[in-house]
Amino acid sequence: MAVQNTHGEDMVVRSIRGVPVTEERRPFLNSGGKLQHAGTARANLAPSSESPQGTTSNNWAEKHSHQTVLQQHCDFFDRDHDGVIWPQDTFIGFHRLGFSIFLSWIAVLVIHGNFSYPTCSGWLPDPFFRVFIKNIHKDKHGSDTGTYDTEGRFIPQKFEDIFSKYAEGRNYLTIWDVSNVLKGQRCIADPIGWGGAFFEWLATYLMLWPEDGRMMKEDIRGIYDGSIFYSLAARRSRSL
Repeated sequence: MAVQNTHGEDMVVRSIRGVPVTEERRPFLNSGGKLQHAGTARANLAPSSESPQGTTSNNWAEKHSHQTVLQQHCDFFDRDHDGVIWPQDTFIGFHRLGFSIFLSWIAVLVIHGNFSYPTCSGWLPDPFFRVFIKNIHKDKHGSDTGTYDTEGRFIPQKFEDIFSKYAEGRNYLTIWDVSNVLKGQRCIADPIGWGGAFFEWLATYLMLWPEDGRMMKEDIRGIYDGSIFYSLAARRSRSL
């Protein structure tokens, strides 16, 4: 399959019949779409084919232009916006999102037990297991989708590849699609990455808990930039 880019040059997406995985997992091809330069990482925007300007509701993109997309993902849990997430902040945040007390404590143990130390500025671990948002890019782990780069930026191509490769181009993921994502993105000898990816996708499914079993693409994008956390918390507080 071949298309022309904006400069009139042919771009070809090839597969190799003798290597079936290249046919099974075809990458996203932005043929004449609104999403330009999909392979270029965005520092503070999380665009998709459906939302090429990122999240515009409630003026999200402008209000958070000073943060990387990965920092935006963490913003909801930083209740006083001082750049530090305490274990109790994570507990309260997950509980506000509808998680039980038990699951909220599990989230605290997983997140602060694994992700606190890399964000510390010095060699010594933080005695309170806090997560420092200015260094959150150091928590990037393997066996993920690659949507965040190692600087905390958002790569639209990698986000779109999730749905192109594992959901046959659909705009939603089922639990079986997520299973394929986890298996397909798994790197060798990377137990921390395997565990991190499993925890993140499990939390995403439990958080969205779609009645029809379909996690919609734009909802997942909203988790990447953190914008959906505020709307989910507000919706659930009104239902109490």
